[in-house]
Amino acid sequence: MSRLESFIRRLTAQRDILNMICHDMGLRDGPVIELGLGNGRTYDHLREALPGRRIVAFDRVNAANLRSLPPEGDLILGEISETARSFAGIGAALMHADIGSGYDDLDEMNLRWLPQLAVDLLAPGGIAASGVPLDHPDLCVLPLPEGIRPGRYFLYRKS
Repeated sequence: MSRLESFIRRLTAQRDILNMICHDMGLRDGPVIELGLGNGRTYDHLREALPGRRIVAFDRVNAANLRSLPPEGDLILGEISETARSFAGIGAALMHADIGSGYDDLDEMNLRWLPQLAVDLLAPGGIAASGVPLDHPDLCVLPLPEGIRPGRYFLYRKS
């Protein structure tokens, strides 16, 4: 499969999962955490799907489109593994992490801290959607929407 086709499938899976979470899963109250703002497309989608909900976005540097920037105080720049720790206990309803690089060695480094960070950020019953697997005993695997190949994206609920 070409990299373009893989990219399209990943974004389609991401959109379908986020739509299912926002519209069909009875998302609990609480803020949303976006790890990896990038261009801001996913942030913009979440902002539209969850109007009025606080969305805190983290990234190493700001590369977002100006129309997709969080308000002041809700964009946290720096090394995500460090900056997001200050939000532990925030009781997030949803944490979305799109920080996979496509390089196994770099993704392996993220997997050393990301699962525990997800648990620390989420409220009990909160949902984590991630482009990389989050292996942690406090995260229960949830089924993906129909048509999304296992391993393409990952969905969890914090126990």
